[in-house]
Amino acid sequence: MDSLDILKIAAAVLALAIAIIGHEIMHGWVAYMYGDMTAKNAGRLTINPISHIDLVGTIIVPATMYFLPILLGSDGGILFGWAKPVPINTFTVISRGGYNAAIQVDLAGIVYNFTMGAFAAIALTAMHTPTTADSLFYIFLYIFVYQLLIINIVLGVFNLLPIPQFDGGHFLMHLALKYKINSIAEFYYKYDRYGIIIVLIILMTPLNQYVLFMPVQAIIHLLLS
Repeated sequence: MDSLDILKIAAAVLALAIAIIGHEIMHGWVAYMYGDMTAKNAGRLTINPISHIDLVGTIIVPATMYFLPILLGSDGGILFGWAKPVPINTFTVISRGGYNAAIQVDLAGIVYNFTMGAFAAIALTAMHTPTTADSLFYIFLYIFVYQLLIINIVLGVFNLLPIPQFDGGHFLMHLALKYKINSIAEFYYKYDRYGIIIVLIILMTPLNQYVLFMPVQAIIHLLLS
């Protein structure tokens, strides 16, 4: 492993931490704005990464997705993962702001990721592709901004998917409750525990190309065009 490989891994890990930790903090912060102290009292409105580590989402999945392609003889894969969910007292949020408030909490992390991705795209268009004449710091900075763009857009698209237990599923459930479509809400309540299984199936099968990476490529192309 040479110095460039180390720079790539360090930049990707830093970008992933900013993307997933910021995503979770935004959920807790918006809930806090509606009077829910749960995340704050649990010490989760912090940038300390240790407070947000999830064994599967923060360690196993990112390591597998990055290093498995290398073991199979190709270039390193993309770093992707998620942090430990911030605890939210949905009843408090709804009692203070109704289902619209719950929807805002659901979408807060996604808005954060797309916003960070957009800023990264703006920064990237203002930078030149590194050459051997550039310093290691500039090379690291360029890789970091590039990874910040990709990882945030991947997380934004991923969390929009209507998967039980994840943001897109929570959004549809609260939207259904708002308009009294109880059958949809009951579906998400019933199958909430199976969300992680659906996620792993998507990530470990060719489905990821159609429901995740193709939309990601389209959005990144739009941002950089």
